[in-house]
Amino acid sequence: MAGARILVVDDEPDIRSTIKDILEDEGYVVDLAESAAAAREARRRQRPDVVLLDIWMPDLDGISLLREWSERGGLPCPVVMISGHGTVETAVEATRLGAWDFIEKPISLTKLLLVVGHALEAGRLKRENEGLRRQLPAPAELVGSGRATQALRTQLDKLAAHDTGVLVHGEPGTGKETLARALHERSARRSGPFVTVAAGAIAREHAALALFGAEDASGSQQGLIEQANGGTLFLDEVADLDPELQLRLSSVIERRVLIRCGGHEPVAIDARVIAATAQDLESLVAAGRFREELYYQLKVVPLAVPPLRERGDDIPELLRYHADWFANRDKLPYRHFPVAVQNRLRHYAWPGNLRELRNLVQRLLVLGSSGDVGLDEVELALGQVAAVSASPAAAIDAPAIDFSLPLREAREQFERAYLLHQLDAAGGSVGRLAKAVGMERTHLYRKLKDLDIDPRGGMRE
Repeated sequence: MAGARILVVDDEPDIRSTIKDILEDEGYVVDLAESAAAAREARRRQRPDVVLLDIWMPDLDGISLLREWSERGGLPCPVVMISGHGTVETAVEATRLGAWDFIEKPISLTKLLLVVGHALEAGRLKRENEGLRRQLPAPAELVGSGRATQALRTQLDKLAAHDTGVLVHGEPGTGKETLARALHERSARRSGPFVTVAAGAIAREHAALALFGAEDASGSQQGLIEQANGGTLFLDEVADLDPELQLRLSSVIERRVLIRCGGHEPVAIDARVIAATAQDLESLVAAGRFREELYYQLKVVPLAVPPLRERGDDIPELLRYHADWFANRDKLPYRHFPVAVQNRLRHYAWPGNLRELRNLVQRLLVLGSSGDVGLDEVELALGQVAAVSASPAAAIDAPAIDFSLPLREAREQFERAYLLHQLDAAGGSVGRLAKAVGMERTHLYRKLKDLDIDPRGGMRE
Protein backbone atom coordinates (compact mmCIF):
# COMPACT_ATOMS: atom_id res chain seq x y z
CA MET A 1 0.00 0.00 0.00
CA ALA A 2 2.44 2.62 -1.21
CA GLY A 3 1.31 6.08 -0.17
CA ALA A 4 -0.04 4.85 3.16
CA ARG A 5 0.66 7.13 6.13
CA ILE A 6 2.82 5.81 8.98
CA LEU A 7 3.19 7.65 12.30
CA VAL A 8 6.48 6.88 14.09
CA VAL A 9 6.49 7.76 17.80
CA ASP A 10 9.92 7.44 19.46
CA ASP A 11 11.97 9.75 21.67
CA GLU A 12 15.29 8.74 20.05
CA PRO A 13 16.11 10.95 17.01
CA ASP A 14 18.33 8.31 15.38
CA ILE A 15 15.60 5.67 15.57
CA ARG A 16 13.00 8.05 14.11
CA SER A 17 15.33 9.07 11.29
CA THR A 18 16.29 5.49 10.42
CA ILE A 19 12.69 4.26 10.32
CA LYS A 20 11.64 7.29 8.30
CA ASP A 21 14.32 6.68 5.64
CA ILE A 22 13.44 2.99 5.36
CA LEU A 23 9.70 3.54 5.03
CA GLU A 24 9.97 6.49 2.64
CA ASP A 25 12.18 4.41 0.35
CA GLU A 26 9.20 2.02 0.12
CA GLY A 27 6.84 4.82 -0.90
CA TYR A 28 5.15 5.42 2.45
CA VAL A 29 4.32 8.86 3.85
CA VAL A 30 5.94 9.16 7.28
CA ASP A 31 5.05 11.49 10.17
CA LEU A 32 7.35 11.71 13.18
CA ALA A 33 6.60 12.38 16.85
CA GLU A 34 9.13 12.51 19.68
CA SER A 35 6.63 12.32 22.53
CA ALA A 36 3.07 11.36 23.44
CA ALA A 37 1.99 14.99 23.15
CA ALA A 38 3.46 15.23 19.65
CA ALA A 39 1.80 11.93 18.74
CA ARG A 40 -1.60 13.24 19.80
CA GLU A 41 -1.09 16.34 17.66
CA ALA A 42 0.09 14.32 14.65
CA ARG A 43 -2.92 12.04 14.93
CA ARG A 44 -5.19 15.08 15.23
CA ARG A 45 -3.78 16.59 12.03
CA GLN A 46 -4.00 13.48 9.89
CA ARG A 47 -5.30 9.99 10.47
CA PRO A 48 -2.43 7.46 10.19
CA ASP A 49 -2.81 4.03 8.61
CA VAL A 50 -0.32 2.45 11.05
CA VAL A 51 1.34 3.74 14.22
CA LEU A 52 4.81 2.58 15.33
CA LEU A 53 4.84 3.38 19.05
CA ASP A 54 7.86 3.20 21.37
CA ILE A 55 7.08 1.77 24.80
CA TRP A 56 9.55 3.85 26.81
CA MET A 57 9.28 7.61 26.43
CA PRO A 58 10.03 10.40 28.94
CA ASP A 59 6.70 12.28 29.18
CA LEU A 60 4.21 9.41 28.89
CA ASP A 61 5.08 5.81 28.10
CA GLY A 62 3.69 4.06 25.04
CA ILE A 63 1.50 1.69 27.04
CA SER A 64 -0.24 4.63 28.72
CA LEU A 65 -0.75 6.37 25.35
CA LEU A 66 -2.09 3.10 23.89
CA ARG A 67 -4.51 2.83 26.82
CA GLU A 68 -5.62 6.44 26.31
CA TRP A 69 -6.39 5.84 22.64
CA SER A 70 -8.07 2.53 23.37
CA GLU A 71 -10.38 3.99 26.02
CA ARG A 72 -11.32 7.08 23.97
CA GLY A 73 -13.17 5.63 21.03
CA GLY A 74 -10.79 2.82 20.06
CA LEU A 75 -7.41 2.71 18.36
CA PRO A 76 -7.10 4.89 15.24
CA CYS A 77 -5.48 2.06 13.26
CA PRO A 78 -3.15 -0.92 13.84
CA VAL A 79 -0.54 0.03 16.44
CA VAL A 80 2.86 -1.73 16.44
CA MET A 81 4.86 -1.40 19.66
CA ILE A 82 8.62 -0.77 19.54
CA SER A 83 10.54 -2.17 22.50
CA GLY A 84 14.18 -2.38 23.47
CA HIS A 85 13.73 -4.20 26.75
CA GLY A 86 10.08 -5.09 27.19
CA THR A 87 8.78 -7.61 29.70
CA VAL A 88 6.18 -10.31 29.38
CA GLU A 89 3.81 -8.24 31.53
CA THR A 90 4.27 -5.27 29.21
CA ALA A 91 3.56 -7.39 26.14
CA VAL A 92 0.45 -8.89 27.71
CA GLU A 93 -0.88 -5.45 28.68
CA ALA A 94 -0.19 -3.99 25.24
CA THR A 95 -1.95 -6.92 23.58
CA ARG A 96 -4.93 -6.52 25.91
CA LEU A 97 -5.15 -2.86 24.89
CA GLY A 98 -5.18 -3.75 21.20
CA ALA A 99 -1.55 -3.58 20.03
CA TRP A 100 -1.26 -5.40 16.72
CA ASP A 101 2.40 -6.56 16.90
CA PHE A 102 5.85 -5.86 18.37
CA ILE A 103 9.20 -4.87 16.88
CA GLU A 104 12.34 -5.19 18.99
CA LYS A 105 15.35 -2.87 18.94
CA PRO A 106 17.74 -2.91 17.18
CA ILE A 107 15.24 -2.81 14.36
CA SER A 108 15.61 -5.24 11.48
CA LEU A 109 14.79 -3.70 8.09
CA THR A 110 13.19 -6.93 6.87
CA LYS A 111 11.09 -7.35 10.01
CA LEU A 112 10.01 -3.70 9.94
CA LEU A 113 8.74 -3.84 6.36
CA LEU A 114 7.07 -7.20 6.90
CA VAL A 115 5.21 -6.07 10.04
CA VAL A 116 4.16 -2.73 8.53
CA GLY A 117 2.87 -4.45 5.38
CA HIS A 118 0.84 -6.94 7.40
CA ALA A 119 -0.51 -4.19 9.67
CA LEU A 120 -1.65 -2.13 6.70
CA GLU A 121 -3.47 -5.13 5.24
CA ALA A 122 -5.07 -5.87 8.62
CA GLY A 123 -6.27 -2.26 8.86
CA ARG A 124 -7.74 -2.41 5.36
CA LEU A 125 -9.59 -5.64 6.10
CA LYS A 126 -10.91 -4.25 9.36
CA ARG A 127 -12.33 -1.17 7.62
CA GLU A 128 -13.95 -3.36 4.98
CA ASN A 129 -15.47 -5.65 7.60
CA GLU A 130 -16.82 -2.70 9.57
CA GLY A 131 -18.39 -1.39 6.40
CA LEU A 132 -20.02 -4.75 5.72
CA ARG A 133 -21.43 -4.86 9.23
CA ARG A 134 -22.96 -1.40 8.80
CA GLN A 135 -24.73 -2.24 5.58
CA LEU A 136 -25.83 -5.03 3.31
CA PRO A 137 -23.44 -5.78 0.44
CA ALA A 138 -24.01 -3.68 -2.61
CA PRO A 139 -22.69 -4.34 -6.10
CA ALA A 140 -19.73 -2.20 -7.11
CA GLU A 141 -20.55 -2.72 -10.76
CA LEU A 142 -23.51 -1.98 -13.01
CA VAL A 143 -25.60 -5.05 -13.85
CA GLY A 144 -26.81 -5.27 -17.43
CA SER A 145 -25.49 -5.09 -20.98
CA GLY A 146 -28.15 -2.90 -22.59
CA ARG A 147 -27.28 0.19 -24.60
CA ALA A 148 -27.97 2.66 -21.77
CA THR A 149 -25.88 0.69 -19.29
CA GLN A 150 -23.02 0.32 -21.76
CA ALA A 151 -23.08 4.09 -22.30
CA LEU A 152 -22.88 4.61 -18.53
CA ARG A 153 -19.87 2.30 -18.31
CA THR A 154 -18.13 4.29 -21.04
CA GLN A 155 -18.75 7.51 -19.13
CA LEU A 156 -17.43 5.96 -15.93
CA ASP A 157 -14.24 4.81 -17.66
CA LYS A 158 -13.61 8.38 -18.84
CA LEU A 159 -14.37 9.93 -15.45
CA ALA A 160 -12.20 7.41 -13.60
CA ALA A 161 -9.09 8.93 -15.16
CA HIS A 162 -9.82 12.27 -13.46
CA ASP A 163 -10.43 13.35 -9.88
CA THR A 164 -13.18 15.89 -10.47
CA GLY A 165 -16.43 16.11 -8.57
CA VAL A 166 -19.44 14.31 -10.03
CA LEU A 167 -23.14 15.00 -9.50
CA VAL A 168 -25.29 11.91 -10.12
CA HIS A 169 -28.94 12.61 -10.84
CA GLY A 170 -31.71 10.05 -11.16
CA GLU A 171 -35.10 9.01 -9.90
CA PRO A 172 -35.33 7.35 -6.48
CA GLY A 173 -34.19 3.75 -6.56
CA THR A 174 -32.22 3.95 -9.84
CA GLY A 175 -28.93 2.76 -8.32
CA LYS A 176 -27.03 6.02 -7.82
CA GLU A 177 -24.77 4.61 -5.10
CA THR A 178 -23.95 1.58 -7.21
CA LEU A 179 -22.85 4.00 -9.94
CA ALA A 180 -20.70 5.92 -7.46
CA ARG A 181 -19.09 2.69 -6.22
CA ALA A 182 -18.38 1.58 -9.78
CA LEU A 183 -16.63 4.90 -10.42
CA HIS A 184 -14.63 4.54 -7.20
CA GLU A 185 -13.51 1.00 -8.15
CA ARG A 186 -12.32 2.21 -11.55
CA SER A 187 -10.32 5.15 -10.15
CA ALA A 188 -6.83 5.46 -8.70
CA ARG A 189 -8.52 5.75 -5.28
CA ARG A 190 -9.90 2.19 -5.40
CA SER A 191 -7.66 1.03 -2.53
CA GLY A 192 -8.94 3.88 -0.34
CA PRO A 193 -12.21 4.03 1.61
CA PHE A 194 -15.64 4.59 0.10
CA VAL A 195 -17.62 6.53 2.69
CA THR A 196 -21.34 7.21 2.29
CA VAL A 197 -22.99 10.23 3.87
CA ALA A 198 -26.74 9.56 3.85
CA ALA A 199 -27.85 13.14 4.43
CA GLY A 200 -31.47 12.30 5.16
CA ALA A 201 -30.58 9.56 7.65
CA ILE A 202 -28.53 11.72 10.03
CA ALA A 203 -30.40 13.34 12.90
CA ARG A 204 -30.16 17.09 12.48
CA GLU A 205 -28.83 17.69 15.99
CA HIS A 206 -25.93 15.27 15.39
CA ALA A 207 -25.22 16.02 11.74
CA ALA A 208 -22.28 18.40 12.25
CA LEU A 209 -20.49 15.97 14.59
CA ALA A 210 -21.15 13.05 12.26
CA LEU A 211 -19.81 14.90 9.23
CA PHE A 212 -16.97 17.01 10.60
CA GLY A 213 -15.90 15.15 13.73
CA ALA A 214 -15.09 16.69 17.09
CA GLU A 215 -12.16 17.44 19.34
CA ASP A 216 -11.51 18.75 22.82
CA ALA A 217 -8.76 18.62 25.41
CA SER A 218 -9.20 14.87 25.85
CA GLY A 219 -8.77 13.94 22.18
CA SER A 220 -10.37 13.95 18.75
CA GLN A 221 -12.99 12.01 16.85
CA GLN A 222 -13.05 11.72 13.08
CA GLY A 223 -16.18 12.57 11.14
CA LEU A 224 -17.39 10.87 7.97
CA ILE A 225 -15.67 13.40 5.70
CA GLU A 226 -12.29 12.84 7.32
CA GLN A 227 -12.75 9.07 7.19
CA ALA A 228 -12.91 9.35 3.39
CA ASN A 229 -9.32 10.63 3.14
CA GLY A 230 -7.49 8.87 0.35
CA GLY A 231 -10.74 7.59 -1.12
CA THR A 232 -14.22 8.72 -2.15
CA LEU A 233 -16.89 10.65 -0.25
CA PHE A 234 -20.39 9.82 -1.52
CA LEU A 235 -23.05 12.38 -0.56
CA ASP A 236 -26.36 10.58 -0.96
CA GLU A 237 -29.36 12.88 -1.52
CA VAL A 238 -27.26 15.95 -0.85
CA ALA A 239 -30.34 18.20 -1.08
CA ASP A 240 -31.36 17.02 2.41
CA LEU A 241 -28.42 18.83 4.05
CA ASP A 242 -29.51 21.88 6.00
CA PRO A 243 -28.16 25.34 4.97
CA GLU A 244 -25.47 25.50 7.67
CA LEU A 245 -24.04 22.13 6.68
CA GLN A 246 -24.17 23.13 3.01
CA LEU A 247 -22.06 26.19 3.83
CA ARG A 248 -19.50 24.20 5.82
CA LEU A 249 -19.32 21.49 3.17
CA SER A 250 -18.77 24.11 0.47
CA SER A 251 -15.85 25.49 2.49
CA VAL A 252 -14.33 22.00 2.85
CA ILE A 253 -14.55 21.35 -0.90
CA GLU A 254 -13.11 24.78 -1.73
CA ARG A 255 -10.19 24.75 0.74
CA ARG A 256 -9.69 20.98 1.09
CA VAL A 257 -9.46 21.35 4.86
CA LEU A 258 -12.01 21.12 7.65
CA ILE A 259 -12.25 22.29 11.24
CA ARG A 260 -13.64 19.72 13.63
CA CYS A 261 -16.44 20.73 15.98
CA GLY A 262 -14.75 22.28 19.01
CA GLY A 263 -11.41 22.44 17.18
CA HIS A 264 -9.34 25.33 15.90
CA GLU A 265 -6.67 23.83 13.65
CA PRO A 266 -7.42 22.83 10.04
CA VAL A 267 -7.30 19.16 9.06
CA ALA A 268 -6.26 18.34 5.48
CA ILE A 269 -8.86 16.53 3.36
CA ASP A 270 -8.00 14.49 0.27
CA ALA A 271 -11.15 12.81 -1.02
CA ARG A 272 -13.04 12.73 -4.27
CA VAL A 273 -16.60 13.99 -3.83
CA ILE A 274 -19.48 12.28 -5.63
CA ALA A 275 -22.93 13.66 -4.83
CA ALA A 276 -26.31 12.22 -5.75
CA THR A 277 -29.85 13.51 -5.77
CA ALA A 278 -33.30 12.72 -7.11
CA GLN A 279 -34.31 16.37 -6.82
CA ASP A 280 -33.89 19.28 -9.22
CA LEU A 281 -31.03 21.14 -7.54
CA GLU A 282 -31.15 23.96 -10.05
CA SER A 283 -34.74 24.71 -9.04
CA LEU A 284 -33.79 24.49 -5.36
CA VAL A 285 -30.98 26.99 -5.97
CA ALA A 286 -33.41 29.36 -7.68
CA ALA A 287 -35.79 28.99 -4.71
CA GLY A 288 -32.99 29.76 -2.25
CA ARG A 289 -33.13 26.28 -0.68
CA PHE A 290 -29.72 25.08 -1.88
CA ARG A 291 -26.49 27.06 -1.90
CA GLU A 292 -25.45 28.12 -5.38
CA GLU A 293 -21.71 27.82 -4.74
CA LEU A 294 -22.09 24.24 -3.48
CA TYR A 295 -24.24 23.36 -6.48
CA TYR A 296 -21.51 24.38 -8.91
CA GLN A 297 -18.78 22.76 -6.82
CA LEU A 298 -20.62 19.45 -6.97
CA LYS A 299 -21.73 19.71 -10.59
CA VAL A 300 -18.30 19.76 -12.20
CA VAL A 301 -19.41 16.74 -14.20
CA PRO A 302 -23.15 15.86 -14.24
CA LEU A 303 -24.06 12.21 -14.69
CA ALA A 304 -27.65 11.11 -15.36
CA VAL A 305 -28.86 7.64 -14.37
CA PRO A 306 -31.67 6.41 -16.62
CA PRO A 307 -34.80 4.97 -14.97
CA LEU A 308 -35.32 1.23 -15.18
CA ARG A 309 -38.17 1.62 -17.71
CA GLU A 310 -35.49 2.82 -20.17
CA ARG A 311 -33.27 -0.20 -19.46
CA GLY A 312 -35.55 -2.99 -20.65
CA ASP A 313 -32.66 -4.95 -22.16
CA ASP A 314 -31.09 -5.21 -18.68
CA ILE A 315 -34.12 -6.86 -17.04
CA PRO A 316 -33.13 -10.52 -17.64
CA GLU A 317 -29.65 -9.98 -16.16
CA LEU A 318 -31.02 -7.98 -13.24
CA LEU A 319 -33.54 -10.71 -12.42
CA ARG A 320 -30.83 -13.38 -12.43
CA TYR A 321 -28.46 -11.24 -10.39
CA HIS A 322 -30.96 -10.44 -7.63
CA ALA A 323 -32.38 -13.97 -7.53
CA ASP A 324 -28.85 -15.27 -6.97
CA TRP A 325 -28.09 -12.52 -4.42
CA PHE A 326 -31.15 -13.21 -2.26
CA ALA A 327 -30.70 -16.98 -2.58
CA ASN A 328 -27.18 -16.66 -1.18
CA ARG A 329 -27.92 -14.03 1.46
CA ASP A 330 -31.20 -15.40 2.82
CA LYS A 331 -30.62 -19.09 2.03
CA LEU A 332 -33.69 -19.09 -0.21
CA PRO A 333 -34.25 -21.54 -3.09
CA TYR A 334 -33.01 -20.08 -6.37
CA ARG A 335 -35.83 -19.56 -8.86
CA HIS A 336 -35.58 -19.25 -12.62
CA PHE A 337 -37.41 -16.49 -14.53
CA PRO A 338 -38.69 -17.96 -17.84
CA VAL A 339 -38.64 -15.94 -21.04
CA ALA A 340 -42.35 -15.15 -20.81
CA VAL A 341 -41.88 -13.67 -17.35
CA GLN A 342 -38.81 -11.74 -18.50
CA ASN A 343 -40.77 -10.24 -21.40
CA ARG A 344 -43.63 -9.24 -19.09
CA LEU A 345 -41.23 -7.47 -16.76
CA ARG A 346 -39.28 -5.88 -19.61
CA HIS A 347 -42.45 -4.00 -20.56
CA TYR A 348 -43.45 -3.08 -17.01
CA ALA A 349 -43.11 0.64 -16.09
CA TRP A 350 -41.11 0.09 -12.84
CA PRO A 351 -42.16 3.27 -10.97
CA GLY A 352 -39.91 2.19 -8.09
CA ASN A 353 -36.97 1.40 -10.40
CA LEU A 354 -34.27 -1.01 -9.19
CA ARG A 355 -35.56 -0.90 -5.64
CA GLU A 356 -38.94 -2.18 -6.81
CA LEU A 357 -37.36 -4.93 -8.92
CA ARG A 358 -35.26 -6.06 -5.98
CA ASN A 359 -38.30 -6.18 -3.69
CA LEU A 360 -40.30 -8.09 -6.31
CA VAL A 361 -37.58 -10.73 -6.71
CA GLN A 362 -37.28 -11.11 -2.95
CA ARG A 363 -41.05 -11.50 -2.56
CA LEU A 364 -41.21 -14.15 -5.30
CA LEU A 365 -38.40 -16.14 -3.71
CA VAL A 366 -39.87 -15.91 -0.20
CA LEU A 367 -43.51 -16.65 -1.01
CA GLY A 368 -43.15 -18.98 -3.97
CA SER A 369 -42.06 -22.58 -4.17
CA SER A 370 -38.86 -23.69 -5.84
CA GLY A 371 -38.74 -23.92 -9.60
CA ASP A 372 -39.73 -21.50 -12.34
CA VAL A 373 -41.50 -18.25 -11.53
CA GLY A 374 -44.97 -18.21 -13.05
CA LEU A 375 -46.70 -15.35 -14.86
CA ASP A 376 -49.64 -15.60 -12.48
CA GLU A 377 -47.31 -15.04 -9.49
CA VAL A 378 -45.81 -11.99 -11.16
CA GLU A 379 -49.20 -10.51 -12.05
CA LEU A 380 -50.41 -11.04 -8.49
CA ALA A 381 -47.29 -9.40 -7.02
CA LEU A 382 -47.48 -6.45 -9.42
CA GLY A 383 -51.20 -6.05 -8.69
CA GLN A 384 -50.57 -5.86 -4.95
CA VAL A 385 -47.94 -3.18 -5.50
CA ALA A 386 -50.31 -1.16 -7.67
CA ALA A 387 -53.13 -1.46 -5.11
CA VAL A 388 -50.95 -0.27 -2.26
CA SER A 389 -49.59 2.60 -4.33
CA ALA A 390 -53.06 3.69 -5.40
CA SER A 391 -54.65 3.65 -1.95
CA PRO A 392 -52.99 3.69 1.48
CA ALA A 393 -56.16 2.08 2.85
CA ALA A 394 -55.53 -0.96 0.66
CA ALA A 395 -52.41 -1.69 2.70
CA ILE A 396 -54.60 -2.33 5.73
CA ASP A 397 -56.58 -5.02 3.88
CA ALA A 398 -53.54 -6.50 2.19
CA PRO A 399 -52.64 -10.14 3.00
CA ALA A 400 -49.44 -8.91 4.68
CA ILE A 401 -51.43 -7.91 7.77
CA ASP A 402 -52.31 -10.87 10.01
CA PHE A 403 -55.57 -10.01 11.79
CA SER A 404 -55.27 -13.00 14.12
CA LEU A 405 -52.39 -11.32 15.97
CA PRO A 406 -52.77 -9.54 19.33
CA LEU A 407 -53.40 -5.81 18.99
CA ARG A 408 -49.85 -4.74 19.85
CA GLU A 409 -48.23 -7.09 17.32
CA ALA A 410 -50.79 -6.26 14.64
CA ARG A 411 -50.18 -2.54 15.22
CA GLU A 412 -46.44 -3.04 14.86
CA GLN A 413 -47.00 -4.99 11.65
CA PHE A 414 -49.15 -2.21 10.23
CA GLU A 415 -46.74 0.53 11.35
CA ARG A 416 -43.89 -1.31 9.66
CA ALA A 417 -45.84 -1.71 6.39
CA TYR A 418 -47.01 1.92 6.57
CA LEU A 419 -43.54 3.36 7.20
CA LEU A 420 -41.93 1.17 4.53
CA HIS A 421 -44.52 2.40 2.03
CA GLN A 422 -44.00 6.05 3.02
CA LEU A 423 -40.21 5.64 3.02
CA ASP A 424 -40.35 4.29 -0.50
CA ALA A 425 -42.62 7.18 -1.56
CA ALA A 426 -40.07 9.59 -0.02
CA GLY A 427 -37.33 8.10 -2.15
CA GLY A 428 -35.52 6.73 0.89
CA SER A 429 -35.13 10.18 2.47
CA VAL A 430 -35.78 10.15 6.21
CA GLY A 431 -36.09 13.92 6.15
CA ARG A 432 -38.99 13.82 3.70
CA LEU A 433 -40.44 10.80 5.51
CA ALA A 434 -40.59 12.77 8.77
CA LYS A 435 -42.54 15.54 7.06
CA ALA A 436 -44.88 13.10 5.31
CA VAL A 437 -45.84 11.20 8.47
CA GLY A 438 -45.79 14.23 10.79
CA MET A 439 -43.17 12.91 13.23
CA GLU A 440 -40.21 14.67 14.83
CA ARG A 441 -37.06 13.21 13.34
CA THR A 442 -35.55 11.91 16.59
CA HIS A 443 -38.75 10.00 17.44
CA LEU A 444 -38.93 8.71 13.88
CA TYR A 445 -35.40 7.28 14.07
CA ARG A 446 -36.32 5.50 17.30
CA LYS A 447 -39.50 4.12 15.72
CA LEU A 448 -37.61 2.87 12.64
CA LYS A 449 -35.06 1.17 14.87
CA ASP A 450 -37.79 -0.45 17.00
CA LEU A 451 -39.46 -1.80 13.86
CA ASP A 452 -36.15 -3.01 12.42
CA ILE A 453 -36.41 -0.76 9.39
CA ASP A 454 -33.17 0.25 7.70
CA PRO A 455 -33.63 3.76 6.23
CA ARG A 456 -31.13 2.82 3.55
CA GLY A 457 -33.54 0.17 2.28
CA GLY A 458 -31.23 -2.83 2.28
CA MET A 459 -28.78 -2.83 -0.62
CA ARG A 460 -27.69 0.71 -1.21
CA GLU A 461 -28.79 2.63 -4.21
